[in-house]
Amino acid sequence: MSSTRQTPRNPMTARERRATLGLASVFSMRMLGLFLVLPVFALYAHELAGATPMMIGLAIGAYGLTQALLQIPLGMASDRWGRRPVIVAGLLLFALGSVVAALSESIYGVIAGRALQGTGAVAAAAMAMAADLTRDSQRTKIMAVIGISIGFSFLLALMLGPVIAGWWGLSGVFWFTAVMALAGIGVMYLLVPTPEQAPAPAGMAVSEQGRLWAVFKEPNLFRLDSGIFVLHLILTASFVVMPIALRDQLGVADNAHWRVYIPVLLASVVGMVPLLALGERRRQMHRLLGYVVLMLAAASFLLAFSVTAGVAWLWFALWLYFVAFNTLEASLPSMVSRYAPLEAKGAAMGVYSTSQFFGAFVGGVAGGGLYTGLGIEGVFAFCGVIALGWFFLARGLSAPVQTELAEAVIGDVKR
Repeated sequence: MSSTRQTPRNPMTARERRATLGLASVFSMRMLGLFLVLPVFALYAHELAGATPMMIGLAIGAYGLTQALLQIPLGMASDRWGRRPVIVAGLLLFALGSVVAALSESIYGVIAGRALQGTGAVAAAAMAMAADLTRDSQRTKIMAVIGISIGFSFLLALMLGPVIAGWWGLSGVFWFTAVMALAGIGVMYLLVPTPEQAPAPAGMAVSEQGRLWAVFKEPNLFRLDSGIFVLHLILTASFVVMPIALRDQLGVADNAHWRVYIPVLLASVVGMVPLLALGERRRQMHRLLGYVVLMLAAASFLLAFSVTAGVAWLWFALWLYFVAFNTLEASLPSMVSRYAPLEAKGAAMGVYSTSQFFGAFVGGVAGGGLYTGLGIEGVFAFCGVIALGWFFLARGLSAPVQTELAEAVIGDVKR
């Protein structure tokens, strides 16, 4: 009996590891393209005709609206026509939107390009493909890896964005995102295996409406979907003004912001890794989540305070902000996969992705509007208030069921 307990639990197969690496790479390349504009757009947008704070915020968040509207429809399309064709088509649309933005000389053209980027809404289809290519017992692992890859993309974007913009300007950033999208198509064909189109298990065939209803009525998923909405609202609103704060408060040149981001991001890993390890290994992320959200709220208020309090406070606030954001970005997808009903994991990821990108759109618009009326401090304070609301909502999370055990029992019953 004791020897059975000591046996390693169901490791990933070579095919599952290949699928994990391939899909995480596609996510990383795509999200890198979306994140690259965050640290530089507010600094370089004055070169565009018609640029105002509100229009800049709209341009930053425009992709989120089209992403939010199309995540679930394209996820359903991938059920009908296959995951790979939908994902490849989405990456092509993303590349096309990048080219439109790169060639634009007005803020309106960039908004159109960013909205076109968003029509490549393939997150739900890609996560559904991840589910197709892995056994039930391994899905939490692949979702966690995808979440970490998105967090890594954010870190890399903050480092690369100022460098690329310094060399080639804002248009160079968009040309780079187009190249990343095309590279993602290459990874889809070269690395990601083709899913086996197996029929749904008996008793598991559920209508799309039924799966969506199962997701909407699950209170823990509602808390997580609301959370990712707030997280990306805060992200885009913050980065309407964050580059301006670095320039005006730290005196950092527009093309040298990477000198701030790199040390702060590297230092943030020291805080992020222990939090992820504690939450994932001990299955305590549902308890830890509220405290990490509280860190994000504190960081936002500190950023508002540091605008007038001094440079040291700004450095500390940035560190705390990135520890909290990257911990949440990496952990939320795997939490969704644990709470989602077995027959509705794809629908759950579709709703999650929709919430994420709609939050990005609202954050961009809110950040631009608040900056016009209340300044940098007002935007950061708003983010702190929104994060506090999320804290109280997150505290209601219950413990997830032991997914692997539940799935093993279901498998035994079916056999």
